[in-house]
Amino acid sequence: MADVSIIIKIAGVGILISIMNMVLKQADKEEQAQLLTLAGVVIVLLMVIPLLYRLFQEVRAVFGL
Repeated sequence: MADVSIIIKIAGVGILISIMNMVLKQADKEEQAQLLTLAGVVIVLLMVIPLLYRLFQEVRAVFGL
């Protein structure tokens, strides 16, 4: 089975970002909340890109491309 820790890390980042986003919206800091959400998306993408690269390498190896 695949490494489940990456799923837990992504969920943790999502929960943390959503809580901080709600706090910023309550404080009428809408622009900072949007920037925080964008930063969260970038962090998750940086976590996922190496996994996608590894997936494509394995697919290439299986099909001999």
